[in-house]
Amino acid sequence: MTTGPATTESMPNVPANRERNCSFVMGLLAGSVVGVGLGMLFAPRAVLDMRKRAADSARSLGGVASDRYHRASTRIGDAVDEITRKGQGLRDDLSDAVVRGAQEVERYATNAKTGH
Repeated sequence: MTTGPATTESMPNVPANRERNCSFVMGLLAGSVVGVGLGMLFAPRAVLDMRKRAADSARSLGGVASDRYHRASTRIGDAVDEITRKGQGLRDDLSDAVVRGAQEVERYATNAKTGH
């Protein structure tokens, strides 16, 4: 049993194999050309649609961010105003207490000098 190179005599269907291979390659090339053509036909629309959707999403996100910033800013401003108001109220109460205390001390001092 010798194993040498295959010849066309040992492969009786060589022309049929070559025809099949040629048909496969031609089909592959034709499919590639059709695929590229369809890709070029539909890709610009898809890209434009994707850009439009991205721009719309960016605008929407910007609007939402702006709205949330405005709401947070308003709430923080309201909280600062409330804290300031309470702080001023405490300051006024403390000031009144100091004035009353000073008046009491002055009255005691006056009474002590006069002997009352």
